[in-house]
Amino acid sequence: MKETVIQFGTGNFLRGFADDFIHRMNEQDLYDGKIVIVQPTRGGKTELLNSQNGRYNLFLRGIENDKEVCEHILIESVSRGVDPYSNYEEYLRLAENPDMRFIISNTTEAGIVFDESCLFADTPALSFPGKLTQLLYHRFEMNLNGFVILPCELIDNNADELKKCVLKYARLWELGDEFINWIETENSFCNTLVDRIVTGYPTAEADELFKQIGYEDKLLDTAEVFHLWVIEGDFENEFPLTKAGVNVIWTNDVKPYKKMKVRILNGAHTSLVFPSLLCGIETVKESLDDELLKEFLNICIYGYILPVLGETAENKAFAAAVLERFRNPYIKHRWQSISLNSVSKYTARVLPTVLDYINANGKLPKPLVFSLACLIEYYKNNDVSDSKYVTDFIKGNTAEAILANTSLWSKDLSCMTELVSECLEKIRTLGIREALKWAMS
Repeated sequence: MKETVIQFGTGNFLRGFADDFIHRMNEQDLYDGKIVIVQPTRGGKTELLNSQNGRYNLFLRGIENDKEVCEHILIESVSRGVDPYSNYEEYLRLAENPDMRFIISNTTEAGIVFDESCLFADTPALSFPGKLTQLLYHRFEMNLNGFVILPCELIDNNADELKKCVLKYARLWELGDEFINWIETENSFCNTLVDRIVTGYPTAEADELFKQIGYEDKLLDTAEVFHLWVIEGDFENEFPLTKAGVNVIWTNDVKPYKKMKVRILNGAHTSLVFPSLLCGIETVKESLDDELLKEFLNICIYGYILPVLGETAENKAFAAAVLERFRNPYIKHRWQSISLNSVSKYTARVLPTVLDYINANGKLPKPLVFSLACLIEYYKNNDVSDSKYVTDFIKGNTAEAILANTSLWSKDLSCMTELVSECLEKIRTLGIREALKWAMS
């Protein structure tokens, strides 16, 4: 089978996401291509990948259509790994292969950065965009076609930002106008949105899973069943993900799908985190097993988030999937982890829904305001992971001052003072559970 995909990133996420999808295309004879995985930083898994000939086991586990699912797949879409730090020439030779067409990356949110200290003569450049520029230039020198580039890093406009970095290197390194024109005209940088929880190597369950597969797999990977890949552009004819049954959306604009994910999935997490913690509940699944908290979440999503976002079939289906994902018995998603930097999260994920609801209905959405009151109450009485300024200000000030502080919320929320104060009074006098019932009334 030909090598057609270059992947920057040896980690669990892409091995439980894109590599799974390419395996599915190959298995169904819809595609004829394998992945070469490039180690983007020192100390990756290249040797381990090659020792297993690129093969590893993936377990997909979760709730789907209200039923518990556990699917085992032997992934065989990876051909080999390449370490550019130990063999830079082998790395550059990837550009000489005319069959190579797609580049996929996941180098973490910090990966797409321009580091002006990188030199063209470095073998390789330390930054991921620097390495990519070196590879692209060698491809250009070979007079070969460009690539379809699909970055999966969790930043806004990931492909646009990557392309900006590549063009900066092309100019810094004085690689010429012809190369810059080739970057612009012969390559497709596609913004993407990715969504799947990849839980990685299951340390506590590894021995049991090894018994199932019959041998030890040091690259064993686990993920939830749900997945979504939104890609700007349409390369279905070359990369038939839809035909293979992958939940991919080819589109000319990722932004509406980003908004859907932030408002529904992230908004649900942020609305529920502090009511749950105040109830003494530790994980997302435990909250969904709690009838009162489950009802509160359903009201937040179906009574407030969806009506202002748009009650389209796509949004409703995503919301239903979110509720199934929250019930996944294989994922222990702790509220303490979700609660990190919650002031900025509330501002980005929930506040836009609150403001849209006010504009549409002329009144405050009581449950979503209640979740903000729970945030304030929790911050006042517990150690939390947020900036010192944020935690000190909330601990030392009244609700009125907190809501009026534009540095916290990016706007003055004084219009919410009366209701937030009432919510806080109910939490403190009735207790969190009775206050929750009041908030839903």
